[in-house]
Amino acid sequence: MICSQELVIENREISTGVFKLKVKGKFEAKPGQFYMLKCWEDGPFLPRPISVHDVDKDSITFLYSIVGKGTKLFSKLNINDKVQVMGPLGNGFDLDKIKGKVAIVSGGIGIAPLKYLAREIKDSKIDLYCGFRRDTYSIKEFQEHVEDIKLATEDGSLGHKGYVTDLLNPGQYNVVVCCGPEIMMEKVTRMCLEKDVQVFVSMENRMACGIGACLVCTCKTKEGNKRTCKDGPVFDGKDLVLDA
Repeated sequence: MICSQELVIENREISTGVFKLKVKGKFEAKPGQFYMLKCWEDGPFLPRPISVHDVDKDSITFLYSIVGKGTKLFSKLNINDKVQVMGPLGNGFDLDKIKGKVAIVSGGIGIAPLKYLAREIKDSKIDLYCGFRRDTYSIKEFQEHVEDIKLATEDGSLGHKGYVTDLLNPGQYNVVVCCGPEIMMEKVTRMCLEKDVQVFVSMENRMACGIGACLVCTCKTKEGNKRTCKDGPVFDGKDLVLDA
């Protein structure tokens, strides 16, 4: 794990309120892991958890949306500004368990950790299901890694008008992976469990420390509450307690 100040080499708005942040340096991460980022001295006290969108030999890329004061400050970063990075953190996807015919299902900014996953899955056939309210982003980045892309927008501006879950038939797949709004992930998980299909869920939750010490980000599992940051963020769907 590293904790250091690194240079910003790109911070670009790719859709309304959605930014791609690229930081220079030598980084390691498994798909599904995240880093804690901070770019302020007098702003919010705590860093913010941002999932890894991609990694190459001399940089790491994050995708984030403006949802509060911290991410608003991220959006003002310029090239050669410094950002504090700590990670990689959390448990990522177990690639040995993601084989065969695979469906990757995203909702909104939940697409962020799934590009790196799609790139790293080997010897499998992958379909991407992505849902957005209206504006779409990052879809083209998946094209070289997946067989088919199925798109849904709530306003019908692109693809299917409705929810991405309308398009998914879990019975066609060996494994389903999802990340997005909690209500979407709960529905995907239920659909998969009904068909006895393996499903992995990348949970999104508010975090404070990122290392499992503060217990802010607990989620319900059949074995009791677990820490999203330390025990997750990736969980086996059959282990989760679904409230919706």
